Amino acid sequence: MFLDLQVNSLASASEWGIPMTTWTDSLAESIGLDGYATNTLGIGGVLKARVADFRVEEISTPVHLESRGRFTVARIMLTNWETNRFCNTLAKSLSIPRNRIFFAGTKDKRAVTQQLFVIDAPQGKVAAVEIPDVNIEVLGRTHQKIGFGNHRGNRFTIVIRGCANEDGTPMAVEDALKEVEAIQKEMASKLGEDTFPNWIGPQRFGAGRPVTAEVGKHVIAGDWKQAALTYIAMAGESENADVAAFRKHVRDNGPSEEGLELAPKWLGFERKMVEHLLHRPEDYIGAFRKLPGNLQLMTVHALQSVVFNKSLHARLAANHPISSPAAGDFVGRIDEKGQLDAPSCVLVEERTLPRIIRNCQLGRLAPTGPLPGSEIKTCDGLTGDIEKEIIEQMGLTDVSWEVEAIPRLSTRGTRRSLVTSFKEMSVDSVPIANDESMGERWKAGPVNNSRWHPDGACIRFRFTLSSGSYATTLLREFMRCPLHQL
Repeated sequence: MFLDLQVNSLASASEWGIPMTTWTDSLAESIGLDGYATNTLGIGGVLKARVADFRVEEISTPVHLESRGRFTVARIMLTNWETNRFCNTLAKSLSIPRNRIFFAGTKDKRAVTQQLFVIDAPQGKVAAVEIPDVNIEVLGRTHQKIGFGNHRGNRFTIVIRGCANEDGTPMAVEDALKEVEAIQKEMASKLGEDTFPNWIGPQRFGAGRPVTAEVGKHVIAGDWKQAALTYIAMAGESENADVAAFRKHVRDNGPSEEGLELAPKWLGFERKMVEHLLHRPEDYIGAFRKLPGNLQLMTVHALQSVVFNKSLHARLAANHPISSPAAGDFVGRIDEKGQLDAPSCVLVEERTLPRIIRNCQLGRLAPTGPLPGSEIKTCDGLTGDIEKEIIEQMGLTDVSWEVEAIPRLSTRGTRRSLVTSFKEMSVDSVPIANDESMGERWKAGPVNNSRWHPDGACIRFRFTLSSGSYATTLLREFMRCPLHQL
């Protein structure tokens, strides 16, 4: 075969001593999103059974408007649009480079999302853009760009449909609401009020195809051929037949005109990469550069994120606290936006432990996990042993995290809070829906290795999260189901 792709995973949950659920979830294990904060049963169910069931409203940091500003500020509502692909479409409509569109964070694709964009284009031209399932409200002009993380958080309204018991039978509304309450109480008892594990969600790794971290391994190793071909050809779970055939053809034969003809038109990034390699067969760095800049960076961030998730999972498995520190932990200050001030991290010593525990209980400080890089140290003590073990098993012990060919992808690393908070949570039920607005997965019905039932309760959650936290990982604590249902 032209390309041999393997996903290297660490010790399974059972090896860490965590009881396995009644299904298997290779995707969850591969990205470290394995294990839960509580010993409850969960409610099962499916997210995004229809697009309108998942709504995200960005809580934006104010942008100062100026009538003579260079950039146009717009509040844009997207329905069923992946953020990067929307930006490509918008750039094409405005006849501007993709890198002249700025936003604070990518949102879920199968959702209704609302967020600010700052666009280096005339105000009237932006207002005149017409793209299906996109609503653009021009707010004015500014001299101010925005970048990743430049928002306070997100407000979510999400419906979990088809709640089910562990044996797959439908769960009644009363039982689902009672279980939600029990989970919330146990999380509060173990971690603190309105607190949950700060897992990095499956969106970071590629929904159904955790490709970004695999590409990241090759990027930091300087293996650009494998980086480019892995992005193009790595197989995903439950991909459409035409996509699977295209990827397999590339794995077997390498980039070719025949393979390009097999690629669906909507696989824009992959098509551009293959086209580049057909014209310049050995320029794998050039092919990789066909990915948007933020997606290039996300490959490295995703690899760091696997280390974090696996470290968090291993800590839970060892019954090592995640919301309260132990001697040897690095703890950091939590700012007014609920964000970790990473440069403030200090090593906990026995003599400072009681004071730091109190500050963690008050939400001023939080224990952290590693997002490794060239300058990040692991913890001491048991926590340090856990972190070192994860890094070693992933083959990253001797990695420099310096990317000479594309220096902006180099990373010094940082720390991430092991827990985060949710606010303004309310939970209620909504009627069962089974109409034409339901997605194909719902219409096809439950399959093997799933936990939902079309006659089960439909539970609506409303809450806000700070920037960098994932709604899917919060709801996963309540659902306890395979990742393909998120």
